[in-house]
Amino acid sequence: MTTDTTAPPHISGRQRLILLVLLGAGFMLSVDFSILNVALPNVGAGVGLGLAGLPWVTSAYALPAAGFTLLFGRMADLFGRRRLFLSGVVLLTGASLLGGFATTPEMLLTARVLQGFATAMATPASLSLLTSTFTEGAIRDRVLGLNGALLSGGFTVGALVGGALVSLLSWRAAFFINVPVAVVILLVTPSLIKESSVPDRVKLDLPGAVTGTGGLLAVIYAVIEKNIPSAVVGVLLLAAFWMIELRSPAPLAPVRILKRPTVKWGNYAGFVVFTMETAMIFLITLYLQNVLGFSPLITGLIFGVPGLAAVAAGVIAGRSIGRFGSRKVLTVGLAVQGLATLPLVFLGADRMALAVLLPALFIGFFGHVTSIVAYTVTGTSGLANEEQGLATGLTSMTQQVAITVGIPILSSVAATQSVELTGIRFALSVDVAVTLVSVVFIWFGLRPRGERRTAGAAVPVSKEADEELAASSG
Repeated sequence: MTTDTTAPPHISGRQRLILLVLLGAGFMLSVDFSILNVALPNVGAGVGLGLAGLPWVTSAYALPAAGFTLLFGRMADLFGRRRLFLSGVVLLTGASLLGGFATTPEMLLTARVLQGFATAMATPASLSLLTSTFTEGAIRDRVLGLNGALLSGGFTVGALVGGALVSLLSWRAAFFINVPVAVVILLVTPSLIKESSVPDRVKLDLPGAVTGTGGLLAVIYAVIEKNIPSAVVGVLLLAAFWMIELRSPAPLAPVRILKRPTVKWGNYAGFVVFTMETAMIFLITLYLQNVLGFSPLITGLIFGVPGLAAVAAGVIAGRSIGRFGSRKVLTVGLAVQGLATLPLVFLGADRMALAVLLPALFIGFFGHVTSIVAYTVTGTSGLANEEQGLATGLTSMTQQVAITVGIPILSSVAATQSVELTGIRFALSVDVAVTLVSVVFIWFGLRPRGERRTAGAAVPVSKEADEELAASSG
């Protein structure tokens, strides 16, 4: 892929409005997610949900959001992206109203499941509308940079204002806040965004959908609940899914796409980006509150200020990809995320540790947001327009799965130590090691196929061999 950096990319007025609607939808989802996390204790108390059941407020959302994203991403290609996007927003509106008016745990958890389905529908459809509206190159890179910046900003804003909003109004505001935004999106979208073209003969790979979605749900549930039988079932279903996709005449996820280095390594990078950073935030939250004794409000500010500052990384990343290529930006961003976590391994029980923690968070969040943009560009580049729903479904699924499993995995690592601070340090050490080793894997995995090593030198092979990875090197 070559990029013209001599002239600034032009975005029409209509495209700007489309951008506003689609980015606004993503921002709304991320704000709502983080606000609800802050409000969890109040939510549980409001509907009579005990402490033991409180994690299911999150898990009830996470399971469908992660397990069905790939399926809905492909359905967006087959049945229309705008149609699926609007259906997701409609479902989100109804689920939010149900959650806001919930009086029992059953009503609340039902609302959370429906919100998860709505996210699985709307997120890949919205992202594929973005990638198909803006052609591959400098414009799309910058658009995805803005998308990454706003998603990160949404999580941060939600964490910052969540406590104040819930305190001033009610935990129900965490559900109601996105309803007016969703209504505006529903009113504006039909006249602004055209429906995507769909194949003449639409056929859904039902066996692939059942085994793929079932396998993901089983594996995610196994990680959350530490359930070995569920893990075995999940692995078997995913193995069956792979075999079905190899033989299906109309596969849900064509293996030729799954094997593309940009798709394979881009999504692997996204998985590492989100599992490690999500777990780090959770571990440092425990450190700030249980070791240093800070309140939830102060903890939110400690994360929020560097988080807001790092939103600028999304804009910078989009421009940098056009200049240096997504491979370089992705590996550098992920390396920065990992190296910024390294000083946290040595934090002590004195509040003077904030002098190290705050700069490390700022630098780490900057690398994190940069990596998000770069892995999204990598995972969606070099594919035909009719495959963008699948590509964005994969990248969205990667994000949802990673966010869901990151905390349980590294929490289990931390629990191997008897002293809490020692466990946090050990888990953060694993975080750093996994991140930095992955940087090496990703760098070589995304190396253009047009070069091979012969006697210590890079030797060109053929233009055809290089085309598969041209997008990954910018």
